[in-house]
Amino acid sequence: MGKRYAQLQACERLVIDRLNSDGRSLREIGRTLARAPSTISRELKRNGRSSKVWFSGYDPARAQGLAERRQRRPLGHKLARQPALWAVVRDHLAMGRSPEQIAGRLTLEQARTVISHESIYRYIYHQVAQKNWLHRYLRRAKSRRGRLGKRGGSPASLMKHRRPLTERPAAAADRRQSGHWEADLMLFRQSSDILLIVHERTSRLTKIIRQPNRSAATTRDSLARLFDAMPANLRRTLTIDNGTENALHYELPMVTFFCDVRAPWQKGGIENAIGRLRRFLPRRTKLDELDHGAIEKINRTYNETPRKCLGYRTPNEVFSDIIKRVALET
Repeated sequence: MGKRYAQLQACERLVIDRLNSDGRSLREIGRTLARAPSTISRELKRNGRSSKVWFSGYDPARAQGLAERRQRRPLGHKLARQPALWAVVRDHLAMGRSPEQIAGRLTLEQARTVISHESIYRYIYHQVAQKNWLHRYLRRAKSRRGRLGKRGGSPASLMKHRRPLTERPAAAADRRQSGHWEADLMLFRQSSDILLIVHERTSRLTKIIRQPNRSAATTRDSLARLFDAMPANLRRTLTIDNGTENALHYELPMVTFFCDVRAPWQKGGIENAIGRLRRFLPRRTKLDELDHGAIEKINRTYNETPRKCLGYRTPNEVFSDIIKRVALET
């Protein structure tokens, strides 16, 4: 076993202050105290930084007081120590919000950092180890962290007038220009349960459309109804995969581009959106058994959820601003 680290004592901090004021290097101070240079560096940085009430650099008496206060600090998870904060976080989780969204929204509302998303994740996975299944609140409901495997494969050679993603305008890539969309099907255990998910890249606004089947004509009609009512500035491009449901893409009122084979990450916005919607619509869901208006309610909840990538504004708020801007331009 390695040697246990011993905390710096008050007398050592006096020596650090004196030698540091004399211009001695970290290595020299460390040799004098039989301490590692990294220990001296950490001590000076941690206890010598300025604060709202302290501007004088390192002071041994103040450093000793800070160290003693840290030793008295209660251990354990912040959410375990603050039940009221956990109740707020739990309510947000129950609404389908991610730890990042919760932490960002609380910071935005209270104008200060309340809790970090990492603290929320740590507490959730700590509780999973205690057989409290809080991971079910998370978007993908995974009991441990890690990447999911990739699946792919599509009949790209069957697509007429297929344009690869490499030909898509550069303005669509950085999400700054509105009117660039992505679309994909969301499937369930029953083959007759099909949802068409459409996602605007700039605002992250997402539309959910139920379809009776996954034929190319049905998908074309669903997309055409959605985009025909939009001005040209709001329907510039559509990015899709190589599924046969997109075979009639060239009949849509906008330019379409296809991802490479086995590369769903190239339309990451819609993949992320479907992953988030699985929180409300897991694969086992039977759409016919949902209450009337349930899908519309889920869609509204999704678009009213604050997003970190939008500065913790909601997709509805951002898309509303886009519509107003487009109206002024026309």
